[in-house]
Amino acid sequence: MNANSFNLNALVKFLGRDDWALQFEEVMGDHFWPVMDEFGLDHEEIFELLGSHWAMTLWGCAFEDFLTQAFEPDGRTFVDIYLKSRGFKETARSKAYLKAISASVISLYEVSEIVPGKSFLARDLLRGVDPVTVSEGTATQTLRQWEKIAARIVHVGGTNVITGGLLPYSPEATEALFEGLKEMTGKKRPRKTLILAAPLFTHAWLFDTLPRVLGEVQPLVCNSDGDDIVFHEVRFPLETGITDKDIADRFTGMDDLRQENPQFWNWLGRPPAKGDGRPGHPDALVAGVTMEDGTPVLGNLEIKGRFLVLMVNSAERAQRGVELVQNILGKMVRTPLTSIQTIEQAREAYAGRRPSSGDIPLDVATPLVHAMLDKQYRATLDEPVGMLGDKSPRAAARTKAGREKVAEWLKYLEMRSSSGPDPHDPMATYDFSWIWKELGVEELRR
Repeated sequence: MNANSFNLNALVKFLGRDDWALQFEEVMGDHFWPVMDEFGLDHEEIFELLGSHWAMTLWGCAFEDFLTQAFEPDGRTFVDIYLKSRGFKETARSKAYLKAISASVISLYEVSEIVPGKSFLARDLLRGVDPVTVSEGTATQTLRQWEKIAARIVHVGGTNVITGGLLPYSPEATEALFEGLKEMTGKKRPRKTLILAAPLFTHAWLFDTLPRVLGEVQPLVCNSDGDDIVFHEVRFPLETGITDKDIADRFTGMDDLRQENPQFWNWLGRPPAKGDGRPGHPDALVAGVTMEDGTPVLGNLEIKGRFLVLMVNSAERAQRGVELVQNILGKMVRTPLTSIQTIEQAREAYAGRRPSSGDIPLDVATPLVHAMLDKQYRATLDEPVGMLGDKSPRAAARTKAGREKVAEWLKYLEMRSSSGPDPHDPMATYDFSWIWKELGVEELRR
């Protein structure tokens, strides 16, 4: 059973009677006016930007909020008035559903134990109530473990179901909602706060989503030095007569270069000192590769035919790498040629790549990717993490408040790992359970 089993067309049509349409427009204004003012858009333009699915979902959020409003002089809801006038046309099940919506509150839930096409477990993050199993067919096909959703859950005929207005929340939208609710709470009881705060759920989602749609916000990504990620390929032509062995001989004994094979070297940096803050913008994602001992890899050098190729992920490292190569090799190489690719261009190139017979099969790729992730996450356990207040996961897990943050961080990693379109992708099938056990927070994985 789910919200789609109930037809609300007659209830919506009833809005045209008397002044109900005006009353509903006031509620719509509560949900959209602050957003419209901020972005200079009317609600039709917002709907056009977001597409028909989200337009209907947001309209549903406002409509369900309207159905919970008690109107003077007798404190009846729109549902009460509709059922008194037209209830004889509704089935007992539909009437129970409408009454349940009119008495409902919207809340923020964490999703787990998903059974596709059947159900999921919803844990209310705003009220001190037990988690409930929700019967749902459609949404369970796209929901992800630990995802947060704003929704109304109602109990009808012995089953918990979600209503039509379900909004997936990012970490940023979640934080904005918590801040907004904190300002509203005062001395009001939690249920009363959530009834009054229904438009805030729409605001938090739209203020997070619209900038992405409008292209105003791009995710910040930096390397371990704090540099913006821009991929650089620097090709040094070898002088006539210079051999691979000549290059290898010059590189031998260089502390910053570690040879992996006769034509390939890792260019190494210095491990960060304990207590060093996180580099770059505090909200940026830090991307980087390390050796087994935690030493950061700044780039790679590889001999390809008559070229020595330097691969790095920032302009700053490209400049340093060029100086390093020229200082070591001198006139053995000629003036380099550099090509640059942004993250967006790299993504587009990857997305446009057609599968070929040369692609690595899943049964081969999966253990390789999982081993790489094991290595990466094991190193991360002792490194500062922005979501943990720049504490390492091990350090944060030593306090009660820190353990809660560690659990949220791990849930975020699991959700991000499973966010791809292919559930069999090696990233999606990675098992994080060992990290929960390693940090001693298994009891919070609920």
